Amino acid sequence: MMKLDGLSTFVAAADFGSISEAARRLGLSKSVVSERLTELERAVGAPLMQRTTRKMSLTEDGAAFLRRARRIIQEMEEAVAELAERRGTLIGPLRLSAPVSFGSLHLGPALYPFLADNPGIQLTLELEDRFVDVASDGYDAVVRHGAVRDARLIAKRLASSRRVLVAAPSYLAAHGAPQAAGELERHGAILYSNRDADWRFAGEEGTVVVRPEKALRVNNGLIMRDAALAGLGITLLPTFLVGPEIARGSLHVVDIGLAAADSAEVHLVYPMERGASVKLKALTEALRAAFGDPPYWEAALTPSAG
Repeated sequence: MMKLDGLSTFVAAADFGSISEAARRLGLSKSVVSERLTELERAVGAPLMQRTTRKMSLTEDGAAFLRRARRIIQEMEEAVAELAERRGTLIGPLRLSAPVSFGSLHLGPALYPFLADNPGIQLTLELEDRFVDVASDGYDAVVRHGAVRDARLIAKRLASSRRVLVAAPSYLAAHGAPQAAGELERHGAILYSNRDADWRFAGEEGTVVVRPEKALRVNNGLIMRDAALAGLGITLLPTFLVGPEIARGSLHVVDIGLAAADSAEVHLVYPMERGASVKLKALTEALRAAFGDPPYWEAALTPSAG
């Protein structure tokens, strides 16, 4: 007979890629995880995973079975959550991913009161700047800033934001403030290395692309902001990263008469096939309330910065 604990163990092992990591995340011994996987394979009559001493991978049958197993586990969790909601509580696991900078500055502080109000939620929050595939990486949802163009995903807007060019007063005093997009190319640039190196702005006749000649490339927004504060160049960052610095005057907005072409709006994203759980709906509303509309990082900007 197939057991739910075997299904949940299989999903965890597939998500984390090893028995050891699945055991650690589930709070079980490796022998218990191995026994559950073996029992599940016996119940379905097919090998689901190929095991080595260092890692495991799904068989073809395992990959097909994983999609169903995820759905069964989710349905079971949602059924329990719905019953709990009838009693006015939210319970169960919730696994999120978010960018490091936004997670550190804004998401964490917004989550703390939500978790205090809902102690039955078992949150796992992983902060990383790589692109996360919410549909296959085992997350319930991911926080993203920018446009979401994947038709398989549903994106719920959490807060607005803009990308603005900023530089330290010391840099602008030494090198001058560019007045047009073309003038940016001769300036030092601090670029986000996980994206295309180009800067793109919305012009009257289409997108204006700027390719700075010299640049510092960094894969983290907080380091980019700090490099700008140190006077190393001009950078294009979302207001949720630089709003307070603009308000204090430690960074100045560089106005070239064009707005950044790419949105920096913040979304909570989850797979369409799973739908929004009760917990995700509650989390979405809690985060929207915590960030505000307009969000507090926009409200902190001085009038001259807008």
